[in-house]
Amino acid sequence: MHRLKIAIFPMKIAWADPAENLRNVEKVANALSPDIDILVLPELFSTGFLQDIQVISTLAEPISGATITRIKELSRSRGFAIAGSFLCRVGEKIFNRSFFIEPSGEETFYDKRHLFSLSMEHKVFASGDKQPPVVRYRGWNISLIVCYDLRFPVWCRNNRQSYDLMLVPANWPSSRGYAWKHLLIGRAIENQAVYVGANRGGSDDFGDYDGLSFVVNGLGKIVSTTDSLTGLVVAEFERDELAKIREKLPFGNDADDFVLECASNR
Repeated sequence: MHRLKIAIFPMKIAWADPAENLRNVEKVANALSPDIDILVLPELFSTGFLQDIQVISTLAEPISGATITRIKELSRSRGFAIAGSFLCRVGEKIFNRSFFIEPSGEETFYDKRHLFSLSMEHKVFASGDKQPPVVRYRGWNISLIVCYDLRFPVWCRNNRQSYDLMLVPANWPSSRGYAWKHLLIGRAIENQAVYVGANRGGSDDFGDYDGLSFVVNGLGKIVSTTDSLTGLVVAEFERDELAKIREKLPFGNDADDFVLECASNR
């Protein structure tokens, strides 16, 4: 049996203040019970969503920078994986890069593919050119996307059921909360996988965020609860439960088989 316990921190992000945001994450991580397996943070947890290219250029870091270094230290000391996304600089390009950091020091990254043109994200970030990775962790195959990627079902397609659980850090505004919730449910159903949506709280120049975060099982049922004291969203489930869903309803056997080509430039 592979039981997995997840905690989501729907944090109110301090705008363009990595030090403050990291302090808040440290407080939460250090207070979590030792049976947690994964702590999931929102999209761009250390800075919030930014448009000013000068501010972005100042705050963007390589994966060897202070943000990922501290996340790795926290993961190692606390004994659970930590996921989220941050401003990542690679040469002259800046990516909205998600991460999955394990206590062993193993690290997996994914660059957001679908950039939100309504907020001009494509003007300041480079689009990722790699498909979502799959990493094996404590008996689960885990994949990563970021926020707006969720709206594109082909990109999320669980071809040959390669992943069991999808992590989705997001900055999804309250005004589109209905879509956020039901897209998570829909993707979980069609892919017969657990979907973990980690949204932020607070507000910024783009709107308000209610922090609504969910864990949805392979049948589309929300299985997470919100701790009234900490505000954390938590869920616990077995790998065997997902296997039984796939065995009872083997829809994957009838799915289309295809190869998704990913252009290097968009």
